Amino acid sequence: MAIVEMVMPKMGESVMEGTVLSWLKKEGETIEQDESVLEVATDKVDTEVPATHGGVLKEILVKEGDVVPVGNPIAKIEIEGEEVEETNDFPEKEQEIAASQEEKKPITEVKSTVDNSKDFTLGKGSNNGFFSPLVNTIAKEEGISIEELNQIPGTGKDNRVTKKDILSYVANRSKGSFQNNAMGSATTQFPSVSISGGDEVIEMDRMRKMIAQRMVDSKRTSPHVTSFVEADLTKLVSWRNKIKNGFKSKQGQSFTFTPLFIHAIVKALQDFPMMNISVDGDRIIKKKNINVGMAVALPSGNLIVPVIHNADLLSLSGLAIKVNELASRARENKLKPDELSGGTYTISNVGTFGNVLGTPIIMQPQVGIMAFGAIKKKPAVIETSQGDMIGIRQFMFLSHSYDHRVVDGALGGMFVRRVADYLEDFDDAQTV
Repeated sequence: MAIVEMVMPKMGESVMEGTVLSWLKKEGETIEQDESVLEVATDKVDTEVPATHGGVLKEILVKEGDVVPVGNPIAKIEIEGEEVEETNDFPEKEQEIAASQEEKKPITEVKSTVDNSKDFTLGKGSNNGFFSPLVNTIAKEEGISIEELNQIPGTGKDNRVTKKDILSYVANRSKGSFQNNAMGSATTQFPSVSISGGDEVIEMDRMRKMIAQRMVDSKRTSPHVTSFVEADLTKLVSWRNKIKNGFKSKQGQSFTFTPLFIHAIVKALQDFPMMNISVDGDRIIKKKNINVGMAVALPSGNLIVPVIHNADLLSLSGLAIKVNELASRARENKLKPDELSGGTYTISNVGTFGNVLGTPIIMQPQVGIMAFGAIKKKPAVIETSQGDMIGIRQFMFLSHSYDHRVVDGALGGMFVRRVADYLEDFDDAQTV
């Protein structure tokens, strides 16, 4: 028998460590290669980590709540065969970087609610000057200043503050106020909420807190304007109904409307590249790549937005397969951090819930997001060479929310109209 070490995997270009949320297997249990062994949180996503080898989980080396740098051992697995040289998949340079994060991570990464011109200094109980990126991110999202962070007692190694420590602090923090981390040191007071005996108090989970904070930050950052267009999708609906069974037989999966919407978005972004931008202070960053995010509802009721990178390089069939893959892994909590970042434009298919209209909130630092409503049959006036007539057509509303700092009504309106045009003029002679 041989013993191999399982290490903390690299879970994204900018992710150098992860926090162990829970172990899904116990010591002594038999595990298969690629079977999920533990759940890890980064500052981007919670994800399950699969076993690198099949065998017996001989020893767990890290506890739940521990922050582990990428490349560090987390468990030992007993496998069949002779003793083998222990290796991992990370280049030596990356291991050095990961191992040195605790010493080199600057405390100034926490965006404080205090005066930005003031340097952060370490106080008593300051965690030896180190806070993990995950703790930093939670502190930023909760509006926790560096002074507050320094006072949180840590239960981790060397008294460091763990994810559980800061979330426990947040849960027990004084109700009814929070420090506004985008407006300096101002404190906003909320009306107190009365609770009666029959009310149920539900604590937000980590993802819901992140969503709440990001939505508030987006509305505070971008002046939202929404333009609406109604599109006749009769031809597109007929084509999709014609090919969907053949696609399922060939690919083993469904062909939904979402890849058709993304395909139209991609073509419109190529026509209007100033919708494929981000804002950085007084600068506009025009993006080279077209990376389309798609909102996915999770079984928990939360929302997550995986990103299809370089969507303009995929065919309709490729988009359909990618959409299904990302949506499936999103619902199974198996997305990688890189699949949740880098988006340049986002869509939300609110029609899947029977909604005809939506006014979506922009995913920062993007400048636009489009909602696609339910497709409904309606009587309509049809123009023919013999004159006008009434017919039954398939209509859908498109809602385009955009950042009025950099996108005026003309561009925002023309963009959504162009998307509708591509959907209405769909080439129904093509195959997938």
